Amino acid sequence: MNRLWYGATVAVLAACIFLAGQDQPLASNSQQTTATSEKIITAYTLPPDLYHKAHDRNRIHFHLALIDFAYGLVVLWLILRWKLAAKYRNLAEGSSSRRFVQSLVFCPLLLLTIGVFTLPLDFYGEVVEKRYGISVQGWGSWSWDWIKGQLVGLVIGTILIWLLYVVIRRSPGRAWFYFWLIAVPIGVFIFFLGPWVIDPMFHKFEPLQQKNPALTASLEQMVQRAGENIPPERMFWMGAGEKTTGLNAYVTGLGASKRIVVWDTTIAKMNNRQIVFVAGHEMGHYVLQHIYKGFAFFAPLVLLFFYLVHRLIGWVLARWGASWEVRSVDDWASLPALLFLLSLLFFVTNPVGSAFSRYLEHQADQYGLEVTYGLTPDSGQVAAQAFQVLGEVDLSDPDPNPVNVFLFYDHPPISDRVRFCLMYDPRNWILVPMK
Repeated sequence: MNRLWYGATVAVLAACIFLAGQDQPLASNSQQTTATSEKIITAYTLPPDLYHKAHDRNRIHFHLALIDFAYGLVVLWLILRWKLAAKYRNLAEGSSSRRFVQSLVFCPLLLLTIGVFTLPLDFYGEVVEKRYGISVQGWGSWSWDWIKGQLVGLVIGTILIWLLYVVIRRSPGRAWFYFWLIAVPIGVFIFFLGPWVIDPMFHKFEPLQQKNPALTASLEQMVQRAGENIPPERMFWMGAGEKTTGLNAYVTGLGASKRIVVWDTTIAKMNNRQIVFVAGHEMGHYVLQHIYKGFAFFAPLVLLFFYLVHRLIGWVLARWGASWEVRSVDDWASLPALLFLLSLLFFVTNPVGSAFSRYLEHQADQYGLEVTYGLTPDSGQVAAQAFQVLGEVDLSDPDPNPVNVFLFYDHPPISDRVRFCLMYDPRNWILVPMK
């Protein structure tokens, strides 16, 4: 599933995390991928050179994920320790007596400070992707995308933070619950609006029917069999190749904004049958109601986090608030402390969320095999070929660290997915009846 927007179902729940809380690329793999896209797959394997690159890259990403968590806590602590939040609050309160105007001063200052402090990790992550040939984006383009991401975060974050402190001031005892009631529909709205407003800010989209009529017809056949309503007018080609060598195809949006998106890199390196399987997997997330199940799973978890932060923040401010010049919970300057507590809670429970996501992704793999059964010969082999191509291009580690999988993997390892595709017989079990 599109990682950005599946993350969005958690993200504006976890946007609640925002609330209350150049090296030369290595040799391209494109020629080898073209040669292996049609070969018979018996297991996910990589030649020795790609295996070492994939293993090293995965190890670096694992360490970066751990460092990112620890460094994020350090950044929030420094903002409190250096009294930057208090200084921004003083500027905001000096600018106006109206709370909304104060939010327009305080929130951008704080969020941009966090963004600038964490920029070195973002930069190093991009250096790693360039080194391993995944990113081909120029630094000017990357910087512009970073700025646009910050601007989107500022708009959403400022609104949410303002709403948070409105409910804290009006109902301090139940603000954790009322803010949760506000954040959930905002998350749904952003998920709905994203394909129209946010996605085009970062990539170029064109009608898939104009770019690849044959693929559009194959996808339309799969969509009709799944019983979904995504006409060719809502199937899009996305120009990813100017930024990445990675592959993807996904279904995103809700209602009128729902659409199928296929990256140009995927079209270049997979055949139509393989792309139809990938899109069938993505279709499974919708047919199996994974968006709503994700909300049903994470929304109560976030509610629990809000309650725990509500119970803990008073003690934290009583212990350190004076040294930070934070007056009370309803003080703008308390936000870094709320974010610190939320970050801890999300990290501690991240294995639970990751395991749940892996379960949904496995179900979507099963559905992809079932919805393409009969549409393509030997759907299991086609799916295995698709994962082999994906793994070679994206340098997916055949033997990932089990701790890394436990903590951070939101998809099953590709080795497991290929094994399942080759073993599963879609004739015996139908996850959801086709229409």
